[in-house]
Order: sequence, then structure tokens, then C-alpha cells
Amino acid sequence: MRHFETMMQTKVFSGRFESLPAIGDFVIEAAQAAGLDESAVYAVQLAVDEAATNVIEHAYRGMEPGNLECGCEILPDGLKIVLKDYGRPFSPDEVPEPETNAPLEDVKPRGLGLFFMRRMMDDMRFEFSEKNGNRLIMIKRKH
Repeated sequence: MRHFETMMQTKVFSGRFESLPAIGDFVIEAAQAAGLDESAVYAVQLAVDEAATNVIEHAYRGMEPGNLECGCEILPDGLKIVLKDYGRPFSPDEVPEPETNAPLEDVKPRGLGLFFMRRMMDDMRFEFSEKNGNRLIMIKRKH
């Protein structure tokens, strides 16, 4: 197990589905080093897995897979994760909130991942730049 410091630790992964287990291992190690409890570590893992899957499936769809940078920074009160890619940007505001009270057979899958990511993390924001790529910043705090 590598020692995480308070400064941002970044690893670059290939934007392919085969990279998901390694990305997961990286963020689990960071979350544990940040002192997050077991349920918070699991929430971080799920949120990052969903976000990375979305990048691979949507941002790089139809393109040669690019890199996916994952950075983790231990904060005094938790963990900050930054995912960066150079695929297609999207507008999270255009993804409708899913109807969580609807019968399961009527629930549309689009937007569920974003919905769950927002519920699992304490803070989440997207930044899009043609020059600097797409960044997703997520924070999970100790409770």
C-alpha cells in the first residue's frame, strides 16, 4: 500500500473498461488513507466507478480512447477526487432528475448514475474546457 500525502496524487489510466478495477483500487486506497469509514469508502468507489464508466462510454464513444486522469487529495475532513478526460463534454444540467417514485419498470436508466453520484458524494461539480479537457471534482467528507 502506497503512502498518500495531503498533496494531490494523480495516476493516468487508459480510457477503457479494463482500467476500472485499477481506478477503483487507487481511490479505495486514497479513501482509506483519508480515514473514511467503510461505508464512505464504498460510496467513493461506486461514485468514481460510475463517473469513469460514463467517461469511457460517453465522452470517448466513437473516438480513440484517450486517457483518464484520476487525482486524489487527502483533506483535513475527507477526500477530494478529480477525474479528468479529453473526450466530449456534456451538460449535467440537461440530464433530467430520474423519477425515483415511479414504478421500477417506468424508470429510465439515463440520469440514474448522476443521481446516485450526487447522493453518494458530499460535493460534486463539473468543469468543461476545450483547451483543458473535462474535469469532475468530487468530495467525500468524514462524518
